[in-house]
Amino acid sequence: MTAPIVRRVPGESGTWVFLFGDMVVFGVFFVTFMVERSKAPEVFDAARKTLHIGVGVTNTLVLLTSSLCVVVALGAIRSGMKSIATKALYAAIGCGLAFIGLKVFEYVALASAGHGPGANHFYLYYFILTGLHLLHVCIGLAVLALLVTQSRRAELSATRLALIEGGACFWHLVDLLWIFLFALLYLVS
Repeated sequence: MTAPIVRRVPGESGTWVFLFGDMVVFGVFFVTFMVERSKAPEVFDAARKTLHIGVGVTNTLVLLTSSLCVVVALGAIRSGMKSIATKALYAAIGCGLAFIGLKVFEYVALASAGHGPGANHFYLYYFILTGLHLLHVCIGLAVLALLVTQSRRAELSATRLALIEGGACFWHLVDLLWIFLFALLYLVS
């Protein structure tokens, strides 16, 4: 007879308070964006059409791939396969860096076409929302770098494993927020 599987929430409870708080902040921004959009739908739709959908789709795929890499890394850490965990975390970091590169490319292209934050309310919100998300990506890359150092440890205590799980959850939040941003900014007309 096998032992029953014990289900638990990954990470520490404080991590989840932070993650839910972060989601509330983004939720307020999303609602504010939608309210402003309802005041000038033609302006927002015309501005939305200037975004490069290919860059948005690529960024979405890059972040989804990075989240998959983090899942693989976490499974490898739990199984004691440190080499695989480290490689998967480096791949996730590479995806995060690719996201930043694509976002900078997009910012430069928009600004050079005269679509900076001062052009209209859509671009103001676009730069605020994606800029705040980009800050989260940068913080997430630092978290992933920390996870690389933890994945190399000979032994992992329950506390360190909770730290790793919390870091992985933060990276998944970054991915989840981008999915909402992508739909809100690039797809909703």
